[in-house]
Amino acid sequence: MPKIRGAKEAAARIRALGGTDMERVVTKALYAAGSLIETDMAHSITEGSVSGKNHVPSLPGEPPNADTHVLDRSIETVVVDLLQVEVSVNAPYAAELEYGTSKMAPRPYAAPAVARNRKKVVGLVERAAQSLTRKG
Repeated sequence: MPKIRGAKEAAARIRALGGTDMERVVTKALYAAGSLIETDMAHSITEGSVSGKNHVPSLPGEPPNADTHVLDRSIETVVVDLLQVEVSVNAPYAAELEYGTSKMAPRPYAAPAVARNRKKVVGLVERAAQSLTRKG
């Protein structure tokens, strides 16, 4: 899963701004953002896919096509700590599909989902922080 650049610095700025209330509100926004990314990843894997004997593997560079649904059902968003949310994909072959192998081209689904949702994520966090600074 791609890392978000500047996350530690942003967390430090939020802590300096508002303390625990700010951290809780922003953590909720980060969880909502992670859920957006999680849903986007799962959707890209399942959209148009057919399981069973009519399953067609995805083409290189496209998200994987779901067959057994192990991959899309293994995606989860968890709060690790205040200001730290993680979206993980726990299928044993998740990384091989995302990044490819020496014998298979990548079928990216995580990095594109992060990229597609970057502005929404920033907006969610900004609105959460602003809601408290207006109240404070």
